[in-house]
Amino acid sequence: MLMHQTMRWYGPQDVVKLSDIRQAGCAGVVTALHHIPVGAVWTTDEIKQRKKLIEDAGMTWTVVESLPVSEDIKKQNGQYLEHIANYKTSLQNLAACGIEVVTYNFMPILDWLRTDIAYTMPDGSKALYFNRLGFIAFDLYLLKRPGAKEEHSLTDQEAAAAYLNSLNKDEQEQLFRNLLLGLPGSDEAFTAQQVLDALENYAGINADTLRKHLVYFLREVVPVAEAAGVKMAIHPDDPPYPVLGLPRIVSTEADAAFLLQSVDSPANGLCFCTGSYGARADNDIVAMLKRFGDRVHFLHLRNTKRDAEGNFYEAAHLAGDTDMYAVIKEVLQIQQRRNISIPMRPDHGHQMLDDLQKKTYPGYSAIGRLKGLAELRGVEYALDKMMR
Repeated sequence: MLMHQTMRWYGPQDVVKLSDIRQAGCAGVVTALHHIPVGAVWTTDEIKQRKKLIEDAGMTWTVVESLPVSEDIKKQNGQYLEHIANYKTSLQNLAACGIEVVTYNFMPILDWLRTDIAYTMPDGSKALYFNRLGFIAFDLYLLKRPGAKEEHSLTDQEAAAAYLNSLNKDEQEQLFRNLLLGLPGSDEAFTAQQVLDALENYAGINADTLRKHLVYFLREVVPVAEAAGVKMAIHPDDPPYPVLGLPRIVSTEADAAFLLQSVDSPANGLCFCTGSYGARADNDIVAMLKRFGDRVHFLHLRNTKRDAEGNFYEAAHLAGDTDMYAVIKEVLQIQQRRNISIPMRPDHGHQMLDDLQKKTYPGYSAIGRLKGLAELRGVEYALDKMMR
C-alpha cells in the first residue's frame, strides 16, 4: 500500500496552481483557510467552497494544514475559552465536510524560523538555511530582546557580533526581514515591536507551563475530534529547540511520548516531520517511527543537513542526514500493519529552474517539490515491490 501523495497549497492566491500540483502526480492537496482570523470558526460554507475548488481540479482535500491554535490558548488567557469552543466547532464542521486529519502546532508566537530563505546551493538552486550565529546576532543586536544577553554565552555573543560585522547593511537588513516573516500563507511580516510585545506577554511561561496548556487544550478538543472521526496531528517545533527565550515542547522523542501518553486517544497523534525532528542529532528518526507508528497521521518528508556548530540547511530529499530509504521502508511496514495509506507531502523543496524567477512562499516553489516528490515516489515504488 502506497502513501497518499499530496502537496501543500496556500489557496487561490498561491503562485503554484492546483493544475501544477495535479501535474506533479498528486492525488490530493493539503491546505487551510488562511483568510479566517485565528480563533474564529471555520464554517461549513467556507470549507465547502475550498473543497469544491480542489475537487473541480481533480483532486481531494482530506488533510488540513493547519487549523491554528491561538496565542490566547497557548498562554491560557484572554479569549482562550471562546477560542477552544470555536476550535471544537471547526473540528465538527471539518469532519462533516469529509476532512480526516487536522494538523496544528503549539509553537509560541513564531512558526518556523530561517536566517536565509534563498541560500545558494552548489548547483545554483536556492534552499532554506538556519545559521545559529546569525540568529544569535539577530536576537542580541537587531531585535535587541531584553534578557537575551543572559541566555547566550560570552563566546557566542562575541562570535555573533563578528558575524554581524561581516555582513553589509543590505545583508543585515535581509537577515532581519527573514526572521520576521509572518505565518505560512500570510504576506504580512511581523514588526520588531510586535514580536517584542508578544514576547513580553509570554513572560513567566516556561516549558512546564506551556506543556500543561497543551495538555489542557488536547483534553478539551481530542474527545470532540474522536467523536467526529477526525485525527489531530501536531507538527514538531522548527527549529526543534528554544528560540528568543520561548519554550519549545514538541522537539524530541520524549516530548512526543509525553503528549501521546497524556491524552491517550487514537485521535491524538503526530504530523511526523522528518526535517524538523531531523534537525536534532539526538532524534533517531527511524526509531521514533517504530515507536510512534500507530499514532502517525500525516507525514512531512524532507531532509536537513546539520553541522557541529548548530547550523542546518534544507538538503535534497534523499541527500541529508536522515536515511530516507529507511524512513520510507518503515512507513510502508506501518501502513501494512495498520492497513491504511498515510497522507504524505514532500516539504521545503529547493527553488530551481524557472521558479528562480518567481516569487513563491519560501520553501514552497513547484519544481523543487516536484523533484522531491519524484525521488520519494521512486524509493517508495521500489521498496513496495520488494516487500510484496
